[in-house]
Amino acid sequence: MDTHSLPSKLLDTAVGELASLPGIGRKTALRLALHLLKQPAEQVNYFGNAIIAMRNEVKQCRVCCNISDSDTCEICANPNRESSTICVVENVQDVMSIEATLQYNGLYHVLGGVISPMDGISPGDLNIASLLERVAAGDAKEAIIAISTTMEGETTAYYLYKKLSAYPIKISALARGVEFGNELEHTDEITLGRSIKNRTPFENLFGHKG
Repeated sequence: MDTHSLPSKLLDTAVGELASLPGIGRKTALRLALHLLKQPAEQVNYFGNAIIAMRNEVKQCRVCCNISDSDTCEICANPNRESSTICVVENVQDVMSIEATLQYNGLYHVLGGVISPMDGISPGDLNIASLLERVAAGDAKEAIIAISTTMEGETTAYYLYKKLSAYPIKISALARGVEFGNELEHTDEITLGRSIKNRTPFENLFGHKG
């Protein structure tokens, strides 16, 4: 069926919205929409309401900027976590990836992206100021810079290193099990777990660039 000549404007609108999702083309969107049409109305309503509730009610943790159902996420609120260690990551997916390794028991700080002048993203657009506030408070003894080893990630990591160096804190980086150009969410759990466990002082990997 030609997805550009659908028999229903309502269906066409739904297909258009589904196709706006990452990795979903119009043909896949049409299959999904037709699948939903076959389901009981109650089930589809539950599906739709779950997405609406997620968008409207999910919060950002006031401490680490992770997503949460409350003002403080479960990780930050857990008294059994090692509060003296902060793992700095690019996004929420990276928190999930590291948690899946079961090799880390500290806290996190989600930057919300990486420095990318080409995309108009500067340090001020990221959650860097709140990270420095946490470190300045004096509770943290180690910051692990766990950012994807892309060009933008390397730039962000070095920027953080320079900023964090102003504080009496150990600054670590992932061991080179994560190859250059890789994003953490696409790194297998074993490799990522070893990279965290065998982390190394930041300057040992990148050197002092002046």
